Amino acid sequence: MNIHKIIIPTPYPIGDVNSFLVKGDRLSLFDVGPKTQDALDALKQGLKDAGYTLDDIEQVVLTHHHPDHAGWVDVFTQAEIIGHEYNDHFLRRTPGFMEYRTKFYREQLQLQAVPEKYLEKIVESKEALKLYGSTPLTKFIGDGDEVPGHPGLKAIYTPGHAQSHLIFLDESTNEVIGGDLLLDKVAANPLVEPPTDLSTLRPRALIQQQESLKLLRELNVAKVYAGHGEDIVKVNELIDKRLEKDQMRLDQLIQHVDVGSPKTVIELTLDLYPAHYRTELGLTLSKTLGYLDCLVRDGLVSEEIVNGVIVYTRN
Repeated sequence: MNIHKIIIPTPYPIGDVNSFLVKGDRLSLFDVGPKTQDALDALKQGLKDAGYTLDDIEQVVLTHHHPDHAGWVDVFTQAEIIGHEYNDHFLRRTPGFMEYRTKFYREQLQLQAVPEKYLEKIVESKEALKLYGSTPLTKFIGDGDEVPGHPGLKAIYTPGHAQSHLIFLDESTNEVIGGDLLLDKVAANPLVEPPTDLSTLRPRALIQQQESLKLLRELNVAKVYAGHGEDIVKVNELIDKRLEKDQMRLDQLIQHVDVGSPKTVIELTLDLYPAHYRTELGLTLSKTLGYLDCLVRDGLVSEEIVNGVIVYTRN
């Protein structure tokens, strides 16, 4: 791939996000940073360093809908905006979708026995919503589709961290623009999000993420251009480390799940993350829920709803 990395600052703990300028039959930019002035300045400078301006970009391609990747779609007024159709819900933010989103999260958090006083803080995330762009997609792209203007560059659907997540495999170089599927320093969080069909059924995000990582491992790619941090060349080795770390966490969590004494998600979150749950409750709940999904999948733990709350017991 003829690719140029642009490093963009974000206000998030993850730090900088990477945008990738790819030259082909079309000039494409993969991901565009959060909607902050610092990010826009870095984006403009990065394009200038490569000999281009915002108006030269013919299409923006999104790996997923999170604001650190999809914030500045608004400045590319002449470009096609391309991504998984789920992105569009967060770019358009129609009243109907926002009401559905709020209801979905409230119901999920109530199932997890989260106290009422914490619900609004987790559900609304108004500050995060300000960092999203508001330009809708002009073209949807899905699993197996070729990126327009880039023969042999194909989208692969890899949900888990985000329900909209795509990676892009260049079949000629065996390299991947990887979004947040695999990062060099940290594991991307398996975030609880509404399903793509906008039903009430919660996606099992960590299980999805593990399957997406295994799919990437099967591709035996030469390099991953990651959404944060450095490019990754020892791809399969790092995937194995990520999966091993998950297993270690599963082994830790099951020690807190009792036989015959049901526990809620929030109780188990307090057990697993005693130092972080107060400041990062939404994130730690997502992680704990993901590990519980895996334990249920593996037949080690059972779940049931009692008095409107999901409880878990060890088998």
